[in-house]
Amino acid sequence: MTPESKNCKTCAQAFTITAKDFEFYEKMGVQAPLFCPDCRFKRRTVWRNEKTLYRRKCALCDKSVITMYHERAVHPVYCNDCWASDKWDPREYAMDFDFNRPFFEQLGQLLRVIPQSATYSSNAAGPNINSEYTNFAGANKDAYLCFNSSINNENIAYSRGLMNARDSFDCYYASGIERVYEGINVQKSNSVRFGHNVVDSLDSWFLMNCSNCTNCFGCVNVRNGQYQFFNEQLSKEEYLNRVSEIVGSYQRLEEMKERFKTHALAFPRRENQNLKAVNSTGNYLTEVKDCHQCFEVEDGENLSYSFSTKITKDCWDMLGHGRKAELALDSVGVGYCQRIIASWWVENGQNIEYSFAVRSSVSELIGCVGLKNAKYCILNKQYEEEEYRKIREHIVRELEDLGLYGSMIPPKYAFFAYNEAIGQDNLPLSKEQAVAEGFMWEDNLPETKGKETLLAEHIPDHISEVKDSILHETLACIQCSRNYRLIPAELTFYRNMLLPIPHNCWQCRFTDRIKRRGPMTIFDRTCAKCSKPIKTSYAPDRPEIVYCESCYQAEVI
Repeated sequence: MTPESKNCKTCAQAFTITAKDFEFYEKMGVQAPLFCPDCRFKRRTVWRNEKTLYRRKCALCDKSVITMYHERAVHPVYCNDCWASDKWDPREYAMDFDFNRPFFEQLGQLLRVIPQSATYSSNAAGPNINSEYTNFAGANKDAYLCFNSSINNENIAYSRGLMNARDSFDCYYASGIERVYEGINVQKSNSVRFGHNVVDSLDSWFLMNCSNCTNCFGCVNVRNGQYQFFNEQLSKEEYLNRVSEIVGSYQRLEEMKERFKTHALAFPRRENQNLKAVNSTGNYLTEVKDCHQCFEVEDGENLSYSFSTKITKDCWDMLGHGRKAELALDSVGVGYCQRIIASWWVENGQNIEYSFAVRSSVSELIGCVGLKNAKYCILNKQYEEEEYRKIREHIVRELEDLGLYGSMIPPKYAFFAYNEAIGQDNLPLSKEQAVAEGFMWEDNLPETKGKETLLAEHIPDHISEVKDSILHETLACIQCSRNYRLIPAELTFYRNMLLPIPHNCWQCRFTDRIKRRGPMTIFDRTCAKCSKPIKTSYAPDRPEIVYCESCYQAEVI
């Protein structure tokens, strides 16, 4: 089919629907979207509040729980155990479909009354153990404030996007790691502090774009290095002496952070951080094929406009999870499923449309919430197949008349405000912008200020001088003034890793990692060496030296 240019219904910006897009939409039996890729992403994000957590009581057992739902949420909130149990039946909330009312209005009504699980916990991956402060996660043990992390993680904190990680804090998008701190895209590494795009490395500090390094400090673009200090080769004795004068001290490490920023600018960067990415565009893509405009995708094939998925095939506009998902469109947190349209939290299902938190052998559902082991249901009501298909056909025609069949339900029905959810991390908006685009905004996000018992200037500079009593102190972030506290596992980690106590709260540290990761935008730029056109997440006005893949490999690898 011929590519078509459109103007986004929300932001009015021009965007192109490619021939490949049209092929996929035809396969799914849906219309081409009215919204540009960025606006579609923003509409999905208000179904994914990962890290804005609240405390409230389970509406069924009255237990105090950590939840992603603000008190303003009108639907009941159950603790995860009650929600997954047989103590209640989502079919009791079934509604008769009203042919005289808009479908989205009826679905919105159902969403407002059905209980929701306090957090998104994927049992398909495995249970979370001693990990109350996690969300959009599964198969974690002893995890604290960790999000979008699943499978074989233990003793992790303040992190997002981890898999097979152990004893690691403050990391973003990493796998196969142990004893890693402040890592972004760190893979198969141990005892790395402040690493960005690091593979197969050990006992190192401040690495960028390095692989197979051991005992390196402040290095960029190093392969198979040992005892290098800011890319200078040293003897073992001299290296250890220099490093020993720095580690453990807050002041010295802050000096090294600034020195490393300047040092790194002198070295070329790859146009992207993709690995084994065939015919694909985006960033942080690993072992993918035919992926377009995708970010943080691992093991994907034939994907477009997707973010933070793993083991996914033939899907468009996906956000999160994605494991063993095929033919899914404009959906959030779905996995182990086939042909899913505009849905949230679907596992072990097929032919699911506009449904939320349905799992365990579900199929042929439209407009359902919370069901399991169900088939031929609309608004949670059971139908015979013939009647189901008749009503479904009416719903599809209604949405087609609006130009919305295949697009996510309007954000006014969403669970979360824009600034509660991950859209604010990746495509931030002001309150005025968010409201103008139809999103909710939360004015009272959870935070505490002015309760500090220990000022930053009174925190001992060196970790060796920090006493256990700091666990009873309330600290204040030097960046945003929010109060924060340390957990026992955190203090043990800092001591073992010779790391000073951070003076920024975990939220500001998280935001800083997002900035260092780079934007979810692909820019046109030219290679700084051969002038070949490239597509990169480095904007043309940024100061980094950016090479195409060929020039980078010829010079660095």
